[in-house]
Amino acid sequence: MKLVDAHCHFDFPFFDGRRDRELDAASGDGLAGLVIPGVRRPDWARVRDTALAHAGLYYCLGIHPWYVGEHSGQDLEILERALRKRPERCVAIGECGLDRLHGNMSDQYPWFEAQIGLASELGFPLVIHSVRAHDEVHAMLRRTKWNGRALLHGFSGSYQQALKLVDLGCFIGVGGVITHPRSSKTRDAVSRLPLEALVLETDAPDMAPEGVEPGANSPLHLRRILECLSDIRGESAEYVASVVLSNTRLLYGESLW
Repeated sequence: MKLVDAHCHFDFPFFDGRRDRELDAASGDGLAGLVIPGVRRPDWARVRDTALAHAGLYYCLGIHPWYVGEHSGQDLEILERALRKRPERCVAIGECGLDRLHGNMSDQYPWFEAQIGLASELGFPLVIHSVRAHDEVHAMLRRTKWNGRALLHGFSGSYQQALKLVDLGCFIGVGGVITHPRSSKTRDAVSRLPLEALVLETDAPDMAPEGVEPGANSPLHLRRILECLSDIRGESAEYVASVVLSNTRLLYGESLW
């Protein structure tokens, strides 16, 4: 089976001194590559360099809702100039989005809308962070007439919320949350959604699966997330892996892995 981690913060300091070892171990368990999201302009160079240093790694550039207060309009101009150059292995804009639990959503809206507009104009997919804000994200995508591809990463909402986002062209990111038995709402959603709407992710080092210390997640756990999704849906791991790989290619690029 070939697996791709659609959202992994592999540039974070947690992985310093261990990236090669982690990749070697994960590749032995089927990992073909991963995508590193950008969250702050000062980190974009690190994100890029981490991806370019390893085969099968790609990256995104964006401004995360937690960090909008650290940025100015000039940073959006820098982002636009960078993306217009179509940098090598840059496959999406993000992560961007809305977070009800961190900061003020009214401050986040303009930054999310600006990055949606940039993705629409330049033809890039979006990687969306949404915490307790799925309805607002859906409303923003509808209002801006979004018609591209997007990853709703780290999804933990209801089946009804997911289906509305899928109808707008979003893929739903399935991560370690589904390994927690108490996450019944999310487990129900991924069991009922079309498999063609799902991709696998770890969000490492965050969003740890059950039994993994918080903040110590790794691409090594992607196989476990796949197997949990297979069990929840009652479909073979091989079949699920093949479909979600196709989905990830549709999201980021057919020829990447």
